[in-house]
Amino acid sequence: MRTVLAWCALLALAACQSVAPLQVTPWPERRATLQAVDQYSFTGKLAAATASDGFSASLSWQQQGATSDVLLRAPLGVGGAHLNYDGSMLRLTDSHGTQLDGAAAQEQIRRMFGFDPPLASLRFWLLGVPDPATASSETLDGTQRLAALRQDDWQVDFSEYQQSAGQWLPRRLALRRGEVKLKLQIAHWQLP
Repeated sequence: MRTVLAWCALLALAACQSVAPLQVTPWPERRATLQAVDQYSFTGKLAAATASDGFSASLSWQQQGATSDVLLRAPLGVGGAHLNYDGSMLRLTDSHGTQLDGAAAQEQIRRMFGFDPPLASLRFWLLGVPDPATASSETLDGTQRLAALRQDDWQVDFSEYQQSAGQWLPRRLALRRGEVKLKLQIAHWQLP
């Protein structure tokens, strides 16, 4: 019996020693590194609610430089949308294959979603950093990661992170502006 207890104690001690401590990178360094990331992709889920409506969808996002390519699929055959935004021009293809560009695409998104998504800033918020183009108010957690962000009238809360390619990236985000509420759950990150 003593031998079994001794082996259990050794195994428990070995397990404790094999867990690497969380490495803390100072926020200015972390922010600069993540704001410089211009290529990534992820899959996840999105839930959105406005004062009068709501929807949920699976989400596939690919970022190449300033271009965001987003595929939304709604459950039960309701439909979806394919968005392509290059920082200045928006293109939308709806579930029926209808393609709209520019102002017409923006208006259709407003009709479909009930709000204008912050596409230019989202590419940064998704990485857990503010958009460097505008002023922001930031709150950090104890490990120098973004816990909350206020930027362009949006409140963004980061409740959970996951590690991918040596970086701690958001797993759960909640965005709010007025009566618009978005929740994102990111399942799988891919960085080059």
